[in-house]
Amino acid sequence: MEPKKPLTHVVAGLLIAGIVIVLSMVMMLFTKSTSNPGSGGVTYLVIIAGLILFINLYAKAKDNYVSFGELFSYGFKATAVYTVIFIGFLLLFSVLFPDFKANAIEAVRTEMENQKNYNEDQADKAIAMMEKYFWVFAIGGTMLGFVIVGAIGSLIGAAITKKRPINPFEQQIQ
Repeated sequence: MEPKKPLTHVVAGLLIAGIVIVLSMVMMLFTKSTSNPGSGGVTYLVIIAGLILFINLYAKAKDNYVSFGELFSYGFKATAVYTVIFIGFLLLFSVLFPDFKANAIEAVRTEMENQKNYNEDQADKAIAMMEKYFWVFAIGGTMLGFVIVGAIGSLIGAAITKKRPINPFEQQIQ
């Protein structure tokens, strides 16, 4: 029997990114909101479930002769791939929909007005700062959020995947 070739972390990351991007587009269509692509608990659950699935497939392809560290590393590399791809999507989305930034800032302004924790001067200063540093917040927030969720998914996937420890004394010398 021919050994199974494991799915690379790049392919796993690309598949997760594709699913998250399609899910984001569907969520934006149904909510009629372009202010926050890729947000929401559903997106994070899809990422965690995808990481768990691909980590399990990776271990099965290696007949479960893997370590916790190897599985976590695989999941975290996939996390890096889908994070970079999604940030690229975010930039492309902003080019295709130029009102994306204005809609996002307007959504923040509306949220501040609804909270009543800010007076008008504080809200104006916060909005001005957000306009000035919009891309830092958008890219940094996406990166931080996806990396944290990816680390959690990788930890869960590596922890629940069945592992057969490799005994160095049973290895055959070639």
